[in-house]
Amino acid sequence: MPDKKFDVLIIGGGVSGTALLYELAKYTDLTSLGLVEKYDGIAKVNSHGHNNSQTIHCGDIETNYTVDKARTVKRTADMIVHYATRLPAEERDKIIFKMPKMVLGVGKTECDYIRKRYTEFKELFPKMELLEKEDIAKIEPNVAMINGELRKDEIVATGTVDAYSAADYQALSESFVSEVKKIEGKNIELMLGAEVIDIEKVGSNHVVKTSKGEFEARFVVVCAGGHSLLFAQKMGYGLEFSCLPMAGSFYFAPQALNGKVYTVQNPHLPFAAVHGDNDVKALGKTRFGPTALMLPMLERYCPSSFWDFLKVLRLDSNVAKVFYDLFKVRDIRNYIFRNFLFEVPYINRRLFLKDIKKIIPSLTVDDISYAKGFGGVRPQLIDKKNRKLMMGEAKINPGTGIVFNMTPSPGATSCLGNAERDMRIVADYLGCTIDEEAFSRDLLTPIEELGAVQEPNEADAVSA
Repeated sequence: MPDKKFDVLIIGGGVSGTALLYELAKYTDLTSLGLVEKYDGIAKVNSHGHNNSQTIHCGDIETNYTVDKARTVKRTADMIVHYATRLPAEERDKIIFKMPKMVLGVGKTECDYIRKRYTEFKELFPKMELLEKEDIAKIEPNVAMINGELRKDEIVATGTVDAYSAADYQALSESFVSEVKKIEGKNIELMLGAEVIDIEKVGSNHVVKTSKGEFEARFVVVCAGGHSLLFAQKMGYGLEFSCLPMAGSFYFAPQALNGKVYTVQNPHLPFAAVHGDNDVKALGKTRFGPTALMLPMLERYCPSSFWDFLKVLRLDSNVAKVFYDLFKVRDIRNYIFRNFLFEVPYINRRLFLKDIKKIIPSLTVDDISYAKGFGGVRPQLIDKKNRKLMMGEAKINPGTGIVFNMTPSPGATSCLGNAERDMRIVADYLGCTIDEEAFSRDLLTPIEELGAVQEPNEADAVSA
């Protein structure tokens, strides 16, 4: 017999899993919720501040987004801000951070692109400004100036001077858990240090076997990164997918930026362009990156996850064709090779310096250092049937009372939006009720639009 039974059991205590726990606890009439996490704390893997860029991606400075994609992403990014701004100031200021942000164009081709993009996106982002070289110098002097003079090459940017642009996603995860614990009248349990061994369908429910016992649930949601695919395939789901884990590394420089400076993405590369960020965890430092290294591990600093990677790789002719198509493109082939060299001591700093001098031309090799222990893994899925690399969100929902989430796009920013989708799937399956009014008021409405400003957490949670 299972040790405990729940309405919903969430596997994974990162920002996606804890966001779902928060939404189910606060906005549904479900009374019994559980979360299992294999580590002894919340958000220890990709949601940890050291392992991501700490950016609230809303689509204004991400040049790989269309206007339609930016509109969708902006909604989920705003949800984080709406949540945090309802907290007491001392809590809010540990989670989200105001700082300037911009996307920088260098050279005529990129500058023309930035100007055109500004006209297309300014309606969606009314606070976004077109920044000429002199404007950039006022906001980010090290970007626009060398030795006290404006740099000679052509530059232009679009950005926002005063916005919530960064987040500590580990602090956000911990806040979700803290808020859940305040809700009365519900049975909500966190099982930390409980590694999931197996998931089995038993009748209409699922039994999750862990290192700390067995738990039964009417619905299970797996938010475990690349391991979500592993669990899915062990149950016979998602066999049409393979996995390409992309590891990102970072470099540090003494604080050289006041905020975030992104660069224009190469349209031929399915990976993020290099950017610089005023780090909210390593105070007094600017972090540059990420690099993009194909790494045969589902967790960056967990060597044993190599064996899990081999299980989800499912190498066949379809997977081989995807790799072949990637490597036959010159830009991608050269990019992959360069990113491998970014991990090689001595060579790495000198080679990476060439990339980040586009952002801060005055940097020298002595200014930068490899950020040891920083960086995570994003397990990109390969669609074997269509022989292509999938960018962005992947969700497996077989309709049997279990959902598997992998790499929700754009990463941690989408946590509340992805949780909303899962909450609605759960509600449809279990027939529970969602308090739509409270959900819209708390997560979709800016606090300044509520009229009389309410005290944080004034609204009562949904009662059983």
